[in-house]
Amino acid sequence: MMIQAKTLALTGIRHAFFTREGGVSGGLYSSLNGGVGSHDSPDHVAENRARMAAALAVKPDCLVAAYQIHSPNVVIADAPWSMAERPRADAIVTRRPGLAIGVSTADCGPVLFADTQAGIVGAAHAGWRGALAGVAEATIEAMERLGAARDQIRAALGPMIRQESYEVGPDLMARFAAGDAGSGRFFAPAARNGHAQFDLCGYIASRLIRAGIRQIEDVGLCTYADPARFFSFRRSTHRAEADYGRHISAIVVEGE
Repeated sequence: MMIQAKTLALTGIRHAFFTREGGVSGGLYSSLNGGVGSHDSPDHVAENRARMAAALAVKPDCLVAAYQIHSPNVVIADAPWSMAERPRADAIVTRRPGLAIGVSTADCGPVLFADTQAGIVGAAHAGWRGALAGVAEATIEAMERLGAARDQIRAALGPMIRQESYEVGPDLMARFAAGDAGSGRFFAPAARNGHAQFDLCGYIASRLIRAGIRQIEDVGLCTYADPARFFSFRRSTHRAEADYGRHISAIVVEGE
């Protein structure tokens, strides 16, 4: 049902990179679909999210996520919000015990952060747009505003699409070349002329390293290549499926 990173197996912190296993949804959404933006039954999604909240030892309404827009926007959470009140952002940070913060993904990179000494955690949704725009750095800065120390922050990168499954075209390569001159090393030649295989995880990790984060773990799992455990937007597109499920990755400071 969930994957954990050793880097975040810390006293006072609970976290999970949830897989697609252990839920109640069927068909394309089988079975632990947490995507409120999917066309799955809302009752099934609510039950799935309640199961995730229980795994994190919080009440269902204390597992919160944002309305994601592939941006570098970060919000500070100090209380639960309803689905209708979700802020438009791609990262959340909090210091409130018992409030689990999460992101939704289906190939993009989930990144969980923790400073246990300060009792501050963060969660970021890093697709290529957000990673290039600086969502990881913005999350770190927001944690610092709450009182975290950059040299104490740990980060874990969860299941996401990996380089061997992520072919991209020249337009995306040009955007990276214009936005980050050092990004060329994350593009390897693809079978199709003019295309490349993009290392999203490697790129996110490089941005974390540049930002001064030294304790980084990658769980090393590919959403595209493992349909039994993971949803994948790209795989669903290649199969011409009508929709796809979403994973939740979340972290919480114990308490309350």
